[in-house]
Amino acid sequence: MSVSANSSPSDSNVPQTLAGQTALVSGAARGIGAAIAKSLAAAGANVAVNDLRDPSETVEAIRAMGRKSIALVGDVSDQGLVESMVARCKDELGAVSILVSNAAYSDRELFYQANMDGFRKTIDVCMWGPFYLARAVANQMIDNKVQGNMVFISSPHAYKSIPGATAYNMAKAALDQLARTAAVELSEFRIRVNIIHPGWTDTPGERKFFFEDELQQHGSNLPWGRLAKPEDIAHGVVFLCDPRSDYITGSTLSIDGGIVLPYQEMFRIRNRPKGS
Repeated sequence: MSVSANSSPSDSNVPQTLAGQTALVSGAARGIGAAIAKSLAAAGANVAVNDLRDPSETVEAIRAMGRKSIALVGDVSDQGLVESMVARCKDELGAVSILVSNAAYSDRELFYQANMDGFRKTIDVCMWGPFYLARAVANQMIDNKVQGNMVFISSPHAYKSIPGATAYNMAKAALDQLARTAAVELSEFRIRVNIIHPGWTDTPGERKFFFEDELQQHGSNLPWGRLAKPEDIAHGVVFLCDPRSDYITGSTLSIDGGIVLPYQEMFRIRNRPKGS
């Protein structure tokens, strides 16, 4: 269905379960988004790559696999731009059959001290951006009778009250509700909608908040002993979009190495002196 965490997306033995499909992946110039775009291409899809940054490296990697790919540079919080991107996908690659909403932005500030420009940008990119994408793609799928897939890359922030990330917490909670509601409303068109909650993932974006040694130390303390790789998340996306996953919609897939398990409590029990 997809690549393993230890293999390259270009491996020739990847089953072509998504052959002939057109995917649009936002926030795919690097990190999780780039891994998703490449993994979808490895499974046979042609891929439109969106990002604020130049996504040419991802586009070139996809074309090297023999797939079609286009770069869509732009901000997903701009509704008009999103609608034009989705229309361009149809014109150049065919109607979108797979949407992966991955673009994100976040600052780390206490809500009562937060710079409101950054706070609003987080909401715009992480909540309105996915909504604009979902709306435009849903209408295109319905008009073209495409029984497609939408996958929203959300976060445990949707239900965990992480201090210093109020805007991101709010946006991801709204995103989860958007996805579940869309799953209901689009079911009559046989459009599946699912959510992925990545755990702590080793991406360039994490370097905005942590030093390298901090990331490695925190990763080693997780139940699985490491941070997630972007390819771990990409594997889940390809699984959800696989035609054999036809009965999965409105679901949330956690790919987190056990980060949401009560492992810290278990360590406390393990280390408790006997008889206490």
